[in-house]
Amino acid sequence: MSDHQENPAMIAITLPDGTIRSFPSGSTGLEIALSIGRKLAQDAIALKFDGKAVDLGIPLTADAKIEILTFDSPEGKNVFWHSASHIMAQAIEELFPGSKFGAGPAIEQGFYYDIDSPHRFRETDLRLIEERMLEIGKRDITITREELPREAAIEFFSTVRQDPYKVEILEDTLKQVDTVSLYHQDKFTDLCSGPHLPSTSKLKAVLLTNISSSFWRGDSSREKMQRIYGIAFPSEKILKEYAARIEEAKRRDHRKLGAELELFMLTPEVGSGLPIWLPKGAIIRNELESFLKEEQRKRGYLPVYTPHIGNIELYKRSGHYPYYSDSQFPPLTYHDEDGSQEQYLLKPMNCPHHHLIYSNRIRSYRDLPIRLTEFGTVYRHEQSGELNGLVRARGFTQDDSHIYCRPDQLVDEICNAIDLTQYVFSTLGFSNVQTRLSMHDPANQAKYGGTPEVWEQAEKDVKEAADRMGIDYFIGIGEASFYGPKIDFIVRDALDRKWQLGTVQVDYVMPERFDLTYVGSDGQKHRPVVIHRAPFGSMERFIGVLIEHTAGNFPLWLAPVQAIVLPIAEDVHDYARTVHQAMLAAGIRTEIDIRSEKVGKKIRDAEVGKIPCMIVIGQKEQENGEVSLRRHRIGDAGRFSLNGMIEKLQKEITGRT
Repeated sequence: MSDHQENPAMIAITLPDGTIRSFPSGSTGLEIALSIGRKLAQDAIALKFDGKAVDLGIPLTADAKIEILTFDSPEGKNVFWHSASHIMAQAIEELFPGSKFGAGPAIEQGFYYDIDSPHRFRETDLRLIEERMLEIGKRDITITREELPREAAIEFFSTVRQDPYKVEILEDTLKQVDTVSLYHQDKFTDLCSGPHLPSTSKLKAVLLTNISSSFWRGDSSREKMQRIYGIAFPSEKILKEYAARIEEAKRRDHRKLGAELELFMLTPEVGSGLPIWLPKGAIIRNELESFLKEEQRKRGYLPVYTPHIGNIELYKRSGHYPYYSDSQFPPLTYHDEDGSQEQYLLKPMNCPHHHLIYSNRIRSYRDLPIRLTEFGTVYRHEQSGELNGLVRARGFTQDDSHIYCRPDQLVDEICNAIDLTQYVFSTLGFSNVQTRLSMHDPANQAKYGGTPEVWEQAEKDVKEAADRMGIDYFIGIGEASFYGPKIDFIVRDALDRKWQLGTVQVDYVMPERFDLTYVGSDGQKHRPVVIHRAPFGSMERFIGVLIEHTAGNFPLWLAPVQAIVLPIAEDVHDYARTVHQAMLAAGIRTEIDIRSEKVGKKIRDAEVGKIPCMIVIGQKEQENGEVSLRRHRIGDAGRFSLNGMIEKLQKEITGRT
């Protein structure tokens, strides 16, 4: 019999490794961490209690499964950064009296706080705020939680703190809640559900990164606020590592590399968010399209092309116009000679066009599945502040496919779409891929098309396919499209940043809206199910991420210039030209550098241009009918016969290694 059963004052605590240990009732997470080890207690940030993060100092009075959270875990970082936003708010309040505070959440990398202040923040202020935050850390202020009735909290923020933004949240967002929590640190108090650090002393390093403007509650008709972003760490060493990653990210910025490597251009003369592909960038894009088209052909996809605009009624029918009208370009109105008027919309989605192709003729159950595919360009009027080179553009091309299948074929088709997406990612070197099953939020059913029963079935099918494919996934409630659940693939790049790229979506709603049918074996009409599928997502975004992931060092098969011939002296120019022509004839994208420069400079320039292969030609190579091969970032790769080298490179290119 265990201690806690003999003694009701003892509780059983299950640790992450499955170990069960007894502790006195009322023990805190910190006391449990101390019993395991002093280092863990020093690093402890919060407690995960039966799957939910709570304060480290909360007394445990019943048997529980726990985990001590440190900065090494995603949940620990979240708690640390949320607490850092409170410490920043305290620093701002001390330095700039009269400042009021809106929202201050933790984000993917760090935190921000929206501030209403009579002071206009500048870059120099950020350094002052950082110093004050570190000083608050050194004060070792205990952070305490207080729970009180909502009405008492309204009274507190109306009189003691005089913060109208917190009062509005209490009177509006939290009007159904009886009890709320406040967190106090010295004279600063914030309305917050927590959890938070036990003390400000955990904060040892901070970097405030930028200032932007925002509107209270995201509403442009409300108060304009100043948003300060930052990131904080429990040690200076981790901050230095982060700063090094930021510098590397700047070097890898796809906008910078896109200009240096002459891949694409953006110009106000064409319009914000409308990229133009230059020849080298067009080659990369074309190679990626050819790669996917080849795979799709093997898997039974049928290519189609659709126009760049469509009648607005088409998008009203699909629901894209009412649902997404905020992010679309205004309709184009066309007046006919007879006085009639038609409205067109720049295509925001390819799906409605594909549904019309499907319904162009009667389909039999024997015809299904039908897999339509198109590299279709679409247009969204993104806010100018959100535009970011290729990764957030206003005109972009989706590798869009729509699969029309019978319900009994659905899970197989989802599995095939997952398989294709995984193949694309692995070929392009994205090995760290997370998968989110994006489900609807039943509490907000009005936001979605279709009935609750349809959603239940669709989500069951998505989960069954994910389980069958053995993918490691997590559930995202409220992340679904308005027409169905989806599987979102989130890749981590070389700098460990997350990017959502490919997606597979199930749709029971559009077949109803477009009255899509097939004739079943019983001779009756039935509804097909639609799968929306895009492994790249958007060509622009995917290539932008790929540029940053590879730092512009593309694999040989994808590089715009695969090789460059570098003659050492003028007397080997004729042989160098012969080599150049032979490589072009073999289908290898090759240039020749016959400038009167030393070969060392030619090699350095080729390295800067990130050309994978350098073919060095000297007197010896000419005499023996050979070539010397250098590889970008590697160096000398040996001497080959011309044909031997061409075969070697062709094998690498066709294998897409």
